[in-house]
Amino acid sequence: MDAPEASPVSVLALYPALRSLAYPDLENACRPAALLNIPAGAEIFTERQACQGFPLLLAGTIKVVKTTPSGREMLLYRVEPGGSCIITSSCLLGHTPYSARGIAETPLSLLVLPAALFAKLIAENAHFRDFVFHLFSDRIAELMQLVEEVAFHRLDQRLAKLLLGKDAPIHATHQALAEELGSVREIVSRLLKGFAAQGLVTLGREQITLLDRDGLRQIAELPR
Repeated sequence: MDAPEASPVSVLALYPALRSLAYPDLENACRPAALLNIPAGAEIFTERQACQGFPLLLAGTIKVVKTTPSGREMLLYRVEPGGSCIITSSCLLGHTPYSARGIAETPLSLLVLPAALFAKLIAENAHFRDFVFHLFSDRIAELMQLVEEVAFHRLDQRLAKLLLGKDAPIHATHQALAEELGSVREIVSRLLKGFAAQGLVTLGREQITLLDRDGLRQIAELPR
C-alpha cells in the first residue's frame, strides 16, 4: 500500500475540524518528519505508557483492546481514518497514562499532534473541541452497548450478532473473534462447531461462511 501524503489538503479532507488552525501550525503538523508509517501488528501504545500526542489517522485501522491479568483481551473499539482515539484524548485532558493498548490492525499512516498543540486547540478552537467531544459521545454510546451485551446477553447471542455484522465470507481466526467478544478461543470454537452442526455456518481455515442468516438472527434475537 502506498502511504498517503500528509499534505494540509489531505489532512483537512479527513479532519475538517482543523480548518480554523493557523496555516503555519497546520503546515508544521503535516511536515514529512511528523508522518509515521507503522506496520500491521505493531503496538501504537501500551497500558501505563505516557501519552505524547493526538493521532490523526490517514490510512489503516487501529484496534484498542483491554487486557486482563490472565491475558484475555477484549476489543473496545476501532479507530479509522478521520476518527481518533478517545482514550488518547482522555489521557491528554486528564494528564494520565494509557489504560488500554492500541495495535495496528493494518499498516498505518498517521500524524501526531503534539500534546501542547492539542491543549491549545481544545482551549481556543471551538470546531476542534466539538470534534473531540463528539468522539467522546459516540464512543461512550458504543462502550455502553458493549457493557450491556457482555452483562445481559449470552455468548452465543453475541457471536451470532458479530457474524451477521461482518462481510461474507468472513476471514477471521477463532482467536480474533474471541478477542472481539472478550472471551477465549476454546469457547468460541465450541460455539462455532455447534453453529456448523445446526447447518448455520460452514467452517474453513480462517474462514466462516454463513448458510442460514435467519437461524443466526433467531439466536441473536434480532428481527428478521
